[in-house]
Amino acid sequence: MIHLVIGGARSGKSHYAEQETLFLARSNNKSFTYIATATNSDEEMTERINRHQSERDQHWQLVECPLLLTEQIETTSGNSVYLIDCLTLWLNNLIFSLEGNTLNDKGQLIAKKIDDLSSSLNNSNNTFVIVSNEVGQGITPMGETTRLFVDHSGWMNQQIAAIADKVTLVVAGLPLILKN
Repeated sequence: MIHLVIGGARSGKSHYAEQETLFLARSNNKSFTYIATATNSDEEMTERINRHQSERDQHWQLVECPLLLTEQIETTSGNSVYLIDCLTLWLNNLIFSLEGNTLNDKGQLIAKKIDDLSSSLNNSNNTFVIVSNEVGQGITPMGETTRLFVDHSGWMNQQIAAIADKVTLVVAGLPLILKN
């Protein structure tokens, strides 16, 4: 089962996804694993990560996975419900790992990684609750790297939503079921 939880920054999507993961795990007598894609890139991000960790139940298993998300998904077992938080941070990490490539090459490499991710999720028999940011409601960004990020975020969300069993949009802490 795949449940995609999308929303804007500070919308409450991570909290909602954590509660959904706990509910699914406890109702199916499974453990719960947090697959974190964030990196400690600066002091503010370190504070965010620390806050997220302190708000979670101590029974969460944690896997830090800033880049090799597809490979991590392929090693998951059916004994846990997995929360992936978040796809857009993973995409950001991926884009910046491709420094030195042309814009066209980056786009092709990113599209391939997203296809691989989608295929891995679709072929898994495990339960995933996946957090991603909705970034397509603003204006088209001026910088090419930011446009690359926004374009691929939108395409990635569409691709994951297409294979998801459930999609929830979270706005102001309130969930709106888009697909069930």
